[in-house]
Amino acid sequence: MSKTENTHKMTIRLSPVTEFRLERDYRLDGSRSKNEFIERAITRYQDLLEVEQNETLPTAIQSAIDGRLGMFEDRLARLFYKLAVEMDMGMSAILDCIQIDADYLRKLRSDSVKNVKATNGLLTFEQKAREQLDDGAGDDQWPD
Repeated sequence: MSKTENTHKMTIRLSPVTEFRLERDYRLDGSRSKNEFIERAITRYQDLLEVEQNETLPTAIQSAIDGRLGMFEDRLARLFYKLAVEMDMGMSAILDCIQIDADYLRKLRSDSVKNVKATNGLLTFEQKAREQLDDGAGDDQWPD
């Protein structure tokens, strides 16, 4: 089925000025015909009306947002994968050097979950080091 078989013929009346502008401008936006230009113009205007009524985003904007978010999601997935590989390497190297009791590991996980929740995930290495010093000897001080 061709594109023309799936459309409806419609007669419109234009003022001489609008007709002149149509004739002059339809090629400027890449339209191959006046009909294509008019259809694009109507679609853009309908998108604008929908935005003003807060019903939905125009298709072009929604498509652009979806595309950018897809690229962002792919980039984050690659970065998280690389981070997971590095963490696995570090943990494996540490565990090769020391023996950790299963009970100690459970307590460590519990404490870590509590710390992350308490700081909304904004815990820094320096904060952890200060806590270790506060819990330890007390004489050593972490530089500010």
